[in-house]
Amino acid sequence: MGKAYSQDLRRRVFDYIASGHSRRAAGRVFAVSASTAIRLAAEHRASGTLAPKRQGRVPGTAGKLAPHRAFLCEIVAAEPDITLAELARALADTYGVTVDLSSVHRALVRAGLSYKKRPDRAGTRARGPDPRPA
Repeated sequence: MGKAYSQDLRRRVFDYIASGHSRRAAGRVFAVSASTAIRLAAEHRASGTLAPKRQGRVPGTAGKLAPHRAFLCEIVAAEPDITLAELARALADTYGVTVDLSSVHRALVRAGLSYKKRPDRAGTRARGPDPRPA
């Protein structure tokens, strides 16, 4: 994502426009695009501020799985050893949402759930016989 222009540059472009120059001339003088100068003037006229708008999405509100976070947490709480594939299948069966396993994993991480299989938990499989001599 691009970086916002500095407040100083925004102020200088706006002051130049306010002193009677065209927006396109302001763009040429300050080495910004004409559309940037036009947008800065329009934003100041509409809101009275030259501050840049927030970039990006609000965390936790975007994505295909955001509305289903509670469902995922509920299933994992009920069955801690469920696999990512089983979670994806449950989403498809219940809501008709098809997702990759990596998307399910990222949704669980965002929900604050660790998703590591630990051998000390009930229900996990042993890795096999210990190859070290006794």
